[in-house]
Amino acid sequence: MQLHISPSMRSITISSSNEFIDLMKIKVAARHISYRTLFHTILILAFLLPFVFILTAVVTLEGVNKCSSFDCFGRRLGPRLLGRIDDSERLVRDFYKILNEVSTQEIPDGLKLPDSFSQLVSDMKNNHYDAKTFALILRAMVEKFERDIRESKFAELMNKHFAASSIPKGIHCLSLRLTDEYSSNAHARRQLPSPELLPVLSDNAYHHFVLATDNILAASVVVSSAVQSSSKPEKIVFHVITDKKTYAGMHSWFALNSVAPAIVEVKSVHQFDWLTRENVPVLEAVESHNSIRNYYHGNHIAGANLSETTPRTFASKLQSRSPKYISLLNHLRIYLPELFPNLDKVVFLDDDIVIQRDLSPLWDIDLNGKVNGAVETCRGEDVWVMSKRLRNYFNFSHPLIAKHLDPEECAWAYGMNIFDLRTWRKTNIRETYHSWLKENLKSNLTMWKLGTLPPALIAFKGHVQPIDSSWHMLGLGYQSNTNLENAKKAAVIHYNGQSKPWLEIGFEHLRPFWTKYVNYSNDFIKNCHILE
Repeated sequence: MQLHISPSMRSITISSSNEFIDLMKIKVAARHISYRTLFHTILILAFLLPFVFILTAVVTLEGVNKCSSFDCFGRRLGPRLLGRIDDSERLVRDFYKILNEVSTQEIPDGLKLPDSFSQLVSDMKNNHYDAKTFALILRAMVEKFERDIRESKFAELMNKHFAASSIPKGIHCLSLRLTDEYSSNAHARRQLPSPELLPVLSDNAYHHFVLATDNILAASVVVSSAVQSSSKPEKIVFHVITDKKTYAGMHSWFALNSVAPAIVEVKSVHQFDWLTRENVPVLEAVESHNSIRNYYHGNHIAGANLSETTPRTFASKLQSRSPKYISLLNHLRIYLPELFPNLDKVVFLDDDIVIQRDLSPLWDIDLNGKVNGAVETCRGEDVWVMSKRLRNYFNFSHPLIAKHLDPEECAWAYGMNIFDLRTWRKTNIRETYHSWLKENLKSNLTMWKLGTLPPALIAFKGHVQPIDSSWHMLGLGYQSNTNLENAKKAAVIHYNGQSKPWLEIGFEHLRPFWTKYVNYSNDFIKNCHILE
């Protein structure tokens, strides 16, 4: 059977399958709808149908598939089209209201809290909590988790402080083995430098670097990086100053590992006749003030109100209590004119730096009659590292500090400084340094806390010549987001902070700048498993 509609749509014929017999023939009356009207009708439907489909899909996804009638569909779609609030939105609004009420209530003592969200859901089902009880328990859980996280953060900071203050096993091993080598190997005890080079130690035609440290591995990196980065290594003279216990090991290292054509001198503080208690009052101060030793070596949590202290403030306070700040080696830089009476200019380096560029142009910088060429730390791309002003170092509630200092004055950095010793000898910088150090001791360390930089900021006031920041990049020991491209371009990168590159807590992505200059083929390094 077949159905045939004529092209004019005026007749419909139903015939058998063999097409010989017409079973039915129907004539349709003349059309009253024009093609234009039909076209417009189809066009409008084609425009509206997608919107109808989308609305239907949205409502279906929200649960309309559970309905079995157009009435249910209308109940779901109607409020949305008319801008009315459905049940879910009303429920959220009511829950907000309950949360606001609960936030002002006290949490009952002895309220048993679930250990996890899944346990909370289980307790709700079993105990049939109302919304207010649920909100109260939820608030108590969140506050407990916040306390736990805060305590964990403080514990992490304490552990990091102890890790930063300790000596890694490998570095301790290196010092012991080299000290033993000094006693048994004549070559390790050879004179540094050789006798014919002794006049170079006071020759101002050379570039003199001063490094004060008790870390043999760190010293080796500083010296190696300086020599390898220099365009004129034969002009380099390093004056390495260490303490009595490290002297033998430090001497052994540089006696057995030549950096020729550069020259290295190793001296201990006890070999400087000028360093007496009369000339260096910091020695007497450290030895005679038990409160100072307790401050740096005692209980770092006692007396601290952790509930009113932010983790960042606590970390800063811990860093300021590092034992290195009462070490004479850390104060030596203030005595450079007396320790090297025949030198006119020196570059003083910290032991946590790496030199990546030739530093000989530093000797050509015009200091404009100033003593200290340093990088200022109050401006730069890294707003955390380069935002230091005097208010960051001093207690301006102390009357003496408020009277003599401007809190907005720009600070500068230790770590890589070019010092004009000839100009320095004409000033009273050392006396000013001692004077303020004594005042801070009298005030029980209430004027400043952090190490040797604050008294230097006062003593060198008016004697600092800012140099370009590309000479000295700071923060690699506490800023994990250090810009690697900027670090590659800097002449000196400084791992100031707790995360030193020789410690396990050092930042892995920043360590390669430092390990590049570690001699891993050295037998002492290998046998002590340094950074293995």
